[in-house]
Amino acid sequence: MKTFDVLIIGAGSVGTPLAWKLAKRGVKVGVVDKLPSVGQGQNKAAIGGIRATHSDPAKIQICQKSLDIVRRMEPEFGFDVDWVQGGYMFPVYDHDTEMKLRNLLEYQKHFQLNIDWIPAKEVETLAPGINNKHLLGATYSPEDGSASPLRLIDAFYVMANYEGAEFFFNEEVTDFETNGTKITKVITTKDTYEAAMIVNASGGDARELCEIIGLDVPVYPDSHEGGITEPVKRFFEPMIVDIRPSNGSANYYFYQNGEGQVVFCITPSPSILGKDCDNTSEFLPMVVKRMVNLYPKLRNLRIRRTWRGLYPMTPDGFPIVGFPKEYDNMLLAIGMCGQGFMLGPGLGEILSEIIVDKSTEYQDILEELTLYRNFTGEEKLK
Repeated sequence: MKTFDVLIIGAGSVGTPLAWKLAKRGVKVGVVDKLPSVGQGQNKAAIGGIRATHSDPAKIQICQKSLDIVRRMEPEFGFDVDWVQGGYMFPVYDHDTEMKLRNLLEYQKHFQLNIDWIPAKEVETLAPGINNKHLLGATYSPEDGSASPLRLIDAFYVMANYEGAEFFFNEEVTDFETNGTKITKVITTKDTYEAAMIVNASGGDARELCEIIGLDVPVYPDSHEGGITEPVKRFFEPMIVDIRPSNGSANYYFYQNGEGQVVFCITPSPSILGKDCDNTSEFLPMVVKRMVNLYPKLRNLRIRRTWRGLYPMTPDGFPIVGFPKEYDNMLLAIGMCGQGFMLGPGLGEILSEIIVDKSTEYQDILEELTLYRNFTGEEKLK
């Protein structure tokens, strides 16, 4: 039997930076994951965007911390994670969308977010050659950006190991032993663990793991596809997000990474529920048509590969973070809704303070993201 102060289930976008933050503060941390190495779940399927310009207080605050951490990865910690501060841009072609985003701007500015409305000419400067027919302008947040999911999680893993965190791969959690409101043992396919605190950061497996101990969590994975092109000379800066719906899809988004490749993704509509991660034949024709219509310069780029990953979704599009009433030594950090990569670093810092310092500074975040909310809201910028 192995004993830790904190045992984290899931060595992904949330669990790995949390392990680093905890170990750095002297906590004895263990991390178990059913896959063979760090970040092999949904982290490696992320396309790399990181923004604080959300539509709700919790995700804004979490991602502000994420951005601060990622910006410092190379100058302070010595890890090149392909950070590019290209900003996020939401181009607008109709007045309804303009009003929606302009109204949201005022709310976002309450949180000191650097975001504003820019005219069509400035949109064309940031993205030369973008389709300007009926272009009204865009919202633009220059301090958002992108990083390499593989490089970033590898950096967190190296730092967590250096601080003493222990990782156990190829171990699937199969059972828990409980005593009243305490989880006393975590049983895997290889070993048994005891810990004062158990953190469920298991991504797409969160619902099944919670069911073992009688917790009903509304986390339902659906699948999204992404792709990447050959590298070319840099020709635009921001992540471009088109939130207009179309037949078979909702929004789509793309950016040019630090190596010059264009990375892209689309949100299927209706959602494709389940854990199927096999590529589909529908993805490329759908996304390419929309992207080339918006940005004709993309038409001659060659696509190198595509992939498919999971969005562990909740009914309202917000994560579930906090302590369930049934177990006072379990912490849930699940249902990231496809945004675990951008939420993970900041959430790791926040949860480490809650665990180690018993901090009450983030009570508003825990209240907003509690398992016991009614889930009737809706995230406006999914």
